[in-house]
Amino acid sequence: MSERYLLEAKKAHFVRTSALMTNSRIFSHGASAAILILGLASCQPAEDVSGAAVATQQSSVVAPAEFREIVKDAYIYGFPMVDSYRIQHSYFIDKTNPEYKGAWNQIHNVARVFTPRDTAIQTPNSDTPYSFLGADLRTEPLVISVPSIPDRYYSLQFIDMYTHNFAYVGSRATGSKAGHYLLAGPRWQGKLPDGVDSVIRSETDFAFVLFRTQLFGAADLENVKGIQARYGVQSLSGFTGTTPPTEAPPVEFLQPLSAEAQRSAPEFFRILNFLLQFAPTHPSETALMERFARIGVAAGRPFDPASLSPEQRQAVKDGMTDALGAFARYKAEIVDTGKKSSGDGFGTREFLNNDYMARMSSAVLGIYGNSKEEANYPVYFVDSDGRPLNGATDRYTVHFEPGKLPPVNSFWSLTMYALPSSLLADNPIDRYLINSPMLPDLVRDSDGGITLYIQHSSPDQRRKANWLPAPDGPFFMVLREYWPKPEALDGSWKVPPAVRTTNKN
Repeated sequence: MSERYLLEAKKAHFVRTSALMTNSRIFSHGASAAILILGLASCQPAEDVSGAAVATQQSSVVAPAEFREIVKDAYIYGFPMVDSYRIQHSYFIDKTNPEYKGAWNQIHNVARVFTPRDTAIQTPNSDTPYSFLGADLRTEPLVISVPSIPDRYYSLQFIDMYTHNFAYVGSRATGSKAGHYLLAGPRWQGKLPDGVDSVIRSETDFAFVLFRTQLFGAADLENVKGIQARYGVQSLSGFTGTTPPTEAPPVEFLQPLSAEAQRSAPEFFRILNFLLQFAPTHPSETALMERFARIGVAAGRPFDPASLSPEQRQAVKDGMTDALGAFARYKAEIVDTGKKSSGDGFGTREFLNNDYMARMSSAVLGIYGNSKEEANYPVYFVDSDGRPLNGATDRYTVHFEPGKLPPVNSFWSLTMYALPSSLLADNPIDRYLINSPMLPDLVRDSDGGITLYIQHSSPDQRRKANWLPAPDGPFFMVLREYWPKPEALDGSWKVPPAVRTTNKN
């Protein structure tokens, strides 16, 4: 980081530590957590080289048992942040990565739906071609422009480094009209310029904007390409025709951990400390950041496991294991049983109320999921008897009664994912979902309802149109409801179960 950035950070540190808040929310544990999404933490400011000595001195006075407990909480808190960095590093930083999209502050369109070859993001949809914007807001805001889109669903999902969904633009949120929207970082002090519809403010210096544009079928792809080409982004100074400010210093990005290494490598906390530099501490987390700092987890500080005692190094390993165990219990007790829906784990900071286990669960199971008013995601982890879904041993049906298709203002889909990867499941007919645009091609039951056939091997010709291929092993499914109607959210519409069947066809 530059010397100027370090000086500004130290000033901010002095201000924050001089006004400690007494009503800060402390880390929530166990059943008080909610469900599913990517998160990131706000931070203490960057330190100079002496920060390493400070961190070592602080961690040396923490007993191993307490050290382990803090590691557990810091891992749960930071996992969404670190995993999001893994994805965005592949998209906007590492030009050698096959997932690379392009530079920061530019819109990158993918004029196709995702397939099993897209592996950076777990549980992607295969309904809407994506466009991506990695936003570096340190120098100045960006102005994002959208055209008039009256005839199809589209959305822009604004995600901060915590993976909070902090704003939306699109069919539901702002309507079908054209518009200009200013995206500003936490340190911007300007005013709304002429010609801009509204200011959207991110808590963090970096943000991610995920565009979804509805596709009605293969023949509609050229129309989607035309819409994507009319999405625009430019700097605020470019939009207003004024002199741009001094550019922020370049960032020396760290090499991310692989998805597997994130589960056990102590370097996880080195990356977390790096990322916290770009996320000013939220007032509700002042006490939490002070607690994490006791083991050397703080913005800009080095985290060197070699500087720890053998007991503390073991505490790091055990604390990460404890966090993953807590997630597994949460998934089994809360997610798999339906006590919380996926909609309870995606949203703003205010909606999630600093529920860190919910945020971690969301990152693990479906990072970058929409807030429930934008898209609801009932998930099938088990069948109607409570047994895990497995295409190697069983076949299933999902039956929609007449007049009881998913209630949406836009569209719905049932998408297949292989486990443990949580990626789209490869199959011989390249069908990864069944969605509402396919309704004219689906075969109706004699009563007018629709039965979907979920199995690994192909059914007979009569059922093949309604076949959603399953992998030859464990899997789960997500029922996506885009722009859901109230009955999809309040429970008055019931999600049909996956029923294990003895049918051999």
